[in-house]
Amino acid sequence: MAGQTEAARPIGALSGIRVLDMSRILAGPTCTQILGDLGAEIIKLEKPGAGDDTRKWGPPYIEGPDGQETTESAYYLSANRNKRSLGLDFTKPEGHAILLRLLESCDVLVENFKTGTLKRYGLDHDSLKTRFPGLVYCSITGFGQTGPYAARAGYDYIAQAMGGIMSVTGSPDGPPMKVGVGIADVTTGLYATIGIIAALRHRDATGKGQHLDIALLDTQVSWLVNEATNYLVSGVRPVRRGNEHPNIVPYKAYETLDGFIVLAVGNDAQFRRWCDLADLGHLGEDPRFSSNANRVVNRVELDRHVAIAMKLRTTANWLAVLETEGVPAGPVNGIDEVFSDPQVLARGMRIEMPYPHDASGTVALVGSPLKLSETPVSYRYAPPLAGEHSKTLLSQLAGLADDEIVDLVAKGVVSSTVP
Repeated sequence: MAGQTEAARPIGALSGIRVLDMSRILAGPTCTQILGDLGAEIIKLEKPGAGDDTRKWGPPYIEGPDGQETTESAYYLSANRNKRSLGLDFTKPEGHAILLRLLESCDVLVENFKTGTLKRYGLDHDSLKTRFPGLVYCSITGFGQTGPYAARAGYDYIAQAMGGIMSVTGSPDGPPMKVGVGIADVTTGLYATIGIIAALRHRDATGKGQHLDIALLDTQVSWLVNEATNYLVSGVRPVRRGNEHPNIVPYKAYETLDGFIVLAVGNDAQFRRWCDLADLGHLGEDPRFSSNANRVVNRVELDRHVAIAMKLRTTANWLAVLETEGVPAGPVNGIDEVFSDPQVLARGMRIEMPYPHDASGTVALVGSPLKLSETPVSYRYAPPLAGEHSKTLLSQLAGLADDEIVDLVAKGVVSSTVP
């Protein structure tokens, strides 16, 4: 366990775990943000003068206290809370020595450099495992540490393309379509988090760390779920169906009198209840539609009836009657509507954190979906500026004196936003 006093340990399931975060962009930072929300101490290592690439991925950017736009992007803010930033150039001898000193008190290292990059600096898992036998070392790459593509750079968009999801997303007569957010990156971060927690349990039981090899392409393939298994079982290549479901009918977004609504009929009883509500009770008894299997086969004909009926009422009217009768449905919300939805707000999915670098003094972020009764998540640090905590971390964890830190800053080995 990382050396912390009881008073210094935040409340959380991972309290006492210290993570050296050498990742950037989205997959690694998503992983370490989750670990941080669960109580782990996250040290975000950033290259002096550069920092995380996503800091400049905008607009939009944070507006500073002077009213001027900063270089801190909303994209960066989305995956970097509960971290402290250390600006350190580990490619220089002094920086390399400091990194090794920091690892002496770390439980986990997360990195997303191209395969083989850290080996040049003696910072790959094989180089470190003898000196740090209990270290959980997590490598996140596009294609993994093995295989013919291992040396390639990895990006979410490429993973979505190569991993098949774009072939089943979008309109049937349209081009391949990616998901609207970096979902391959985010899901890779989730799998990395799960793997790290499992490896920590093993480490606590045996004293042995291990190497986690997590790849965007592997993860993307894994969440093809039913469409992948549909193919593996049938040999038939899945196709784009727009908003339709390959195995359930009716299950799509329908136009109403004043908007759109998602109708998600999951079983035959729900279908018969929808038929009664739509004054189409005979369809529930029609052998072409009475079972889900037959509805899937006859989806085109059924969809014609459902689409006509759904356009006869407003979205609000449909939602009211469908909820009353237990037929699953929901509105198609814009993101502005999401963050004004009473359920979303009641569940704490929008949070505000103190943030002196913004003109308002606070920053709004997306909350964690994890609700733990005994060890709830906590929000302790807003996303840091690059090198914001360099002096504190080097003093507390590496034992450096102030004049040593000043000298390292002058040499470009360390960067600090605190004079």
